[in-house]
Amino acid sequence: MSRLVRAAAAVTMGMGVIAGAPGAAAADPTPAQAKAKLVKLNEQADRLVERYNQATEAHKKARQRYEKLETELERKTAQAEALRGEVAEMAVNEYRLGASLGWQRYVIQGRPEAVLGSMATLEQIALDRAATVRAFEAATKELRERRDSAKDVLGEADRARDDVRDDKAKVEKLVSEQMKLLRRLGAYKSGNTRGTGATYTGPASGNARQALQFAFAQVGKPYRYGGTGPGSFDCSGLTQAAWRAAGVQLPRTTYTQWSWGSGRRVSVSEAQPGDLLFSRGLGHMGMYVGGGKMLHAPQTGDVVKIVDLDAYWRNRLIGAIRP
Repeated sequence: MSRLVRAAAAVTMGMGVIAGAPGAAAADPTPAQAKAKLVKLNEQADRLVERYNQATEAHKKARQRYEKLETELERKTAQAEALRGEVAEMAVNEYRLGASLGWQRYVIQGRPEAVLGSMATLEQIALDRAATVRAFEAATKELRERRDSAKDVLGEADRARDDVRDDKAKVEKLVSEQMKLLRRLGAYKSGNTRGTGATYTGPASGNARQALQFAFAQVGKPYRYGGTGPGSFDCSGLTQAAWRAAGVQLPRTTYTQWSWGSGRRVSVSEAQPGDLLFSRGLGHMGMYVGGGKMLHAPQTGDVVKIVDLDAYWRNRLIGAIRP
């Protein structure tokens, strides 16, 4: 933030010179006003982005579950129909052979005990297949009920996604304002989607070290809301990708990662390298790297970077999770 303030001060000083000319605008922000406005924009965007991500992720999972059940239902239904066809064919053949030969059909087959055995076998096969059909039909009925329930959930997810379309429009507007302000302050960073980042050399070990090695390699890549890599990230997309590289499957959003780690929470003062750090309102998050520093994907117009946990950040953070 101190670099941003210095940039804001330089730009505003330049604006002050221009403001002294006749006809110049007098409404340009002071450094403090520019900083405050950007902070407010970032916080608003964080909340909306995570709400949008949450609705999008819920819709994705609901659709996957529905499609999986629909495919399974189609397979079970096809199996039941095939078995039903075999039973029907046996019944038709039994009727046709019985009608043409009557009792003579069994006489010409040989000894009475063999005839009775054949009849019993045929009847048992028919009964077994009929029982199998009934079992498949029962399973199909249960599947159909689960599919219909999943369809209802998908419908709710559809409506939730529709609800956040307005949020998406608001996010786009906030993004535009952020970019405009950052460019005015000379602080806009486009980043490098193919950058090789930095190298982690800290003391972490095990999967925390693997997660940090991945995260450091993303330093300098641009922030993009909804981004999950490899060229750009938002805050929770970065932490998810980093810990996935370490073999730990985190949920997609800050809200779900915070909920996932309910039994793994520690205070910010107890954070160890690799731990996840969360801001108030769960609109933003990052990774603790040790030495009082955090790695995160900040906001539009900025890049994945490492920052000091200064007074500003320590006042925002509410807790940490150790994956």
